[in-house]
Amino acid sequence: MNKNWEVKKLGEVCEFEKLQGIHKNLPYVGLEDIESHTGRFLGSLESQQVKSATFQFTNEHILYGRLRPYLNKAIAPDFSGHCSTEIFPIKPSASLSRPFLLYWFLMDSTVARINATCTGTRMPRANMNTVLDFDFSFPSLSEQQRIVSILDETFAAIDKAKENAEKNLQNSRELFDSYLQSVDAEKESLGSLVDITTGKLDANAATENGQYPFFTCSREIFAIDNFAFDCEAILLAGNNAVGDFNVKHYEGKFNAYQRTYVITVNQENRVLYRYLYFQMLKSLKEFKMKSVGAGTKFLKLGMIKDLKIALPSLSEQRSIVTKLDVLFAETKRLEEIYQQKLAALDELKKSVLQKAFNGELTGA
Repeated sequence: MNKNWEVKKLGEVCEFEKLQGIHKNLPYVGLEDIESHTGRFLGSLESQQVKSATFQFTNEHILYGRLRPYLNKAIAPDFSGHCSTEIFPIKPSASLSRPFLLYWFLMDSTVARINATCTGTRMPRANMNTVLDFDFSFPSLSEQQRIVSILDETFAAIDKAKENAEKNLQNSRELFDSYLQSVDAEKESLGSLVDITTGKLDANAATENGQYPFFTCSREIFAIDNFAFDCEAILLAGNNAVGDFNVKHYEGKFNAYQRTYVITVNQENRVLYRYLYFQMLKSLKEFKMKSVGAGTKFLKLGMIKDLKIALPSLSEQRSIVTKLDVLFAETKRLEEIYQQKLAALDELKKSVLQKAFNGELTGA
């Protein structure tokens, strides 16, 4: 906190305006329409009426989500509308810049303070009366506007850096996918080339620090103290909540969940395991479209056996695998760099935001 800044109770410089009713012909904002931590609106500007009562707001308000405040959901809408009663419209006074107040709400230290006021365990809600009693430190309006300008410019540059990193990663993925899709040869049914079984264990059979890999339908590989398989195999997730199946290639001793398909080649003179892995990877979108189930999506054995895969000669498969392994490794490398860069940029954002409210920003 800058010692030259004025300190008041938050409730002295802003107020909650809960104009409750059944509102028609206005855009609606629910908690799901606010992106966590960013202040971005994800919803639609189309008019939407809901059955329950809502709060009306204008472009003079901050919308703050009080349910599960650790989700950090707040926006400064540039439109008028109505919102869920889990979202409080907050109107700043003339001495307070609306964007400045939004940035304050988005700051980690503010989130922690508000989260500490929560009541309820299953559905924790911020005690907004307590929040209004928070000490709030702020500079002159012109200084607030200067700080907001610096934050806007800095965050735009950070978002651009994120966008560039995402483009590099996407280009690598597209090159890999393009080469994978370009494989052209006579096709055969997978069932004529492999044997397919499943594991026998429950998903919770994993043991911490187990000796062998334990494959479930998760992307994560767990551990277990006993093995049921000692071979090279393709492991295909047999179910997923939304049909985002995954496939793995492994050689050695392992165990598997009862919904995980264990696929072993029975004609090794015709298909390489690594080549088959890439062909299965290519087929995940097809599996998602063909999966069944109203809740959890799952794959039937027949779907897998009927899958058509391009089958060039073994020498061609080796050449294809060599190329794909290089592209695959490069994509993985870029993914790691991307995740590291995202984490670093997020930390930079948090640091700059904290400095802003400590009165330490000196940029123009």
